[in-house]
Amino acid sequence: MTPRYIALIRHGDYHQRPDTPSALQPFPLTGKGHAQARACGEEIAQLLAEAGWRLDPVVHSSLQLRAWQTAREAVEVLSSKGHVTRIEQTPDLSERALGSAANLTLHEIEVALRDDPRFDAPPPGWKSDREYQLPLQGAESLRMAGARVAGWLRRAVAQDTAAETPALTLVFGHGAAFRHAAHELGVLGLDEISKVSMYHARPLLLCYKGGDRWAQFGGAWKPRARRETALD
Repeated sequence: MTPRYIALIRHGDYHQRPDTPSALQPFPLTGKGHAQARACGEEIAQLLAEAGWRLDPVVHSSLQLRAWQTAREAVEVLSSKGHVTRIEQTPDLSERALGSAANLTLHEIEVALRDDPRFDAPPPGWKSDREYQLPLQGAESLRMAGARVAGWLRRAVAQDTAAETPALTLVFGHGAAFRHAAHELGVLGLDEISKVSMYHARPLLLCYKGGDRWAQFGGAWKPRARRETALD
C-alpha cells in the first residue's frame, strides 16, 4: 500500500486560564498563537513541495476554538499557495474531558471533590496520572482520551487506501490527547509520555505503513521541563 502521512498539530498559544487544565477551555489564540498558526501553514507548504506529496483536501480539527483557529490560519496560508482544502471538526480530536469540572482550576476541582461526601480526594499528581478519571459526570482519563484519538486516526487511514500518490492529512488538536494517542499507536513509549510535550503549531509527522504499524516520520517532541506542571 502507499504510505499515509499524518501531521499531528497542537494548537497555537491561547488565552488559557491560569492553573487550569486546558481541556475544553473556550478561549481564542493569542497574537503569538496566530503567528504560530501562519508559520505552521508556511512549514507545511514547504514540506509538501519538498516531498512531492498531495495534501488531503479535508483538514481535521477538534471542536475547541484554539484548534480551529490554528487550522483556519494555516489553511489560509496554504490556500494562498494553491492548495484547496476545507476544515471538518470532530469531538473525537478534543482534549481530555474533565466533565462537570471543565474550566475549573486545579484547586477548585480538589475542593469540589473534598466537599462531596461521595468521593475520595484525588491522589497526588492526579492531573498527570494517565489512568486517573475524575469521578464526575463526563470525565475521561488521559488514557481514555488517547484511545479516542488513536481510534479516530485508525479510522482516518483506513480511507483512501487505493491512492497511488502519498497523501498528507493535517490533524489539529491537543498535546496531551495526541501524546497518549501516540502511545496507543506504538509511537511513544509509556515512560516517555510524561517527559515530552508538543510545540505549538509545529507538525509532528506520523507514517502509517499498514497492518496497524505506525512510526514517527518527522518533527520533534518538546522536552518537558523537569518541574513543569502538565496543564495541556
